[in-house]
Amino acid sequence: MKRAMQAEFGEIYTSDYVVDEAITTALARTKRLEMAIDVGEFIMSSPRIKKLWVSEEVFDAAWERFKSLGGKPMSFTDCTSLALMEKSGVGRIASFDSGFNGLVERTG
Repeated sequence: MKRAMQAEFGEIYTSDYVVDEAITTALARTKRLEMAIDVGEFIMSSPRIKKLWVSEEVFDAAWERFKSLGGKPMSFTDCTSLALMEKSGVGRIASFDSGFNGLVERTG
């Protein structure tokens, strides 16, 4: 994250679904509402992080991808990320999730 925030990989994008997951994970792991709020505030207030919002069009594209995975385990949120990347022309994802391998260039 530090390298990304220092613009080593270019612009940073995230989605409303990923923000949701980050806040929820912070709350679940720490059991501290303040920590979850801090995570959300950091992401939402950062001028370095561009926010992409899942529209009905993106949702539908993600749903079609999710249904066609053919046994490849991937969350619906991951499918929305891929759909947003395609729509926005984003070519690389920062993720530790190897499920993206072969679908998109992955940094992480």
